[in-house]
Amino acid sequence: MPSAAPILCDLDGVVWLMHQPIAGSVNAIQLLKNAGHRVLFVTNNSYSVISDQENALAKIGIDAYNDVVTSSQAAGALLRKGERVLLGGGPGAVEAVKNAGAVLAGRSDDQTDSEIDQEVDTVMVGFHPSFDYRGLTRLSQAVRNGARLIATNDDATYPTPRGLIPGGGSILASVVAASGVEPIIAGKPHQPMADLVRQVLGVTDLSDTWMVGDRPSTDGLFAQTVGCKFAQVLTGISSLKDVSDDVGNNASDQANGNRQVFADLETFAKMIVGL
Repeated sequence: MPSAAPILCDLDGVVWLMHQPIAGSVNAIQLLKNAGHRVLFVTNNSYSVISDQENALAKIGIDAYNDVVTSSQAAGALLRKGERVLLGGGPGAVEAVKNAGAVLAGRSDDQTDSEIDQEVDTVMVGFHPSFDYRGLTRLSQAVRNGARLIATNDDATYPTPRGLIPGGGSILASVVAASGVEPIIAGKPHQPMADLVRQVLGVTDLSDTWMVGDRPSTDGLFAQTVGCKFAQVLTGISSLKDVSDDVGNNASDQANGNRQVFADLETFAKMIVGL
């Protein structure tokens, strides 16, 4: 493992937007790696399988083999072997259910008779563009029938080159409203993702580590959960106005250097390596 402290790095709004690299991001990752930092990509993207994320990064010039962790993986870590899962999610969530040794009893967007939903132990919800009223009915009914509710993440929106679109958290909100049950949330900024990151890195003390992200409400809070510093970049959700509006709530972190704001990932990387 590199001797320098690892860097935790979000993907969407930091490295790329819809797999289109943000200017300077590829060079930034290389700078950090050349300086001995392991870069672990920590994403709330629950839709893609791990290999697709790794391959997409490879296509833009970033080697990320075994260096991507997702909110679907964090959710999968909460499943028990053999339990029956009704899934409202994409391929990444399917992969996580199977890797956990759980049984994929049904998907909310398939055409299976909903009677099977009486027999599920857990409902897992993540981003899936096929979400509709029928799926909402199946997911919420299973929860009301006693299944526990696990969510990959609660990000309400997702950044794209054309602006924000509804994220998995928007889907989750409708399931929560229809079922009346609060979920266990796996992804950033919650504890299951922190546990997964520590497990993957084999490190318990991350106080010298930076979490690079664009969302204070997700990446910033996750830095607090995992016990590291937060580098906020302005290439995704946040703007300079958002930073100025939020600075009063984070005065102590700003004062002790545990939170800093950068224009982009490349500017952060150059600060870290001393350029």
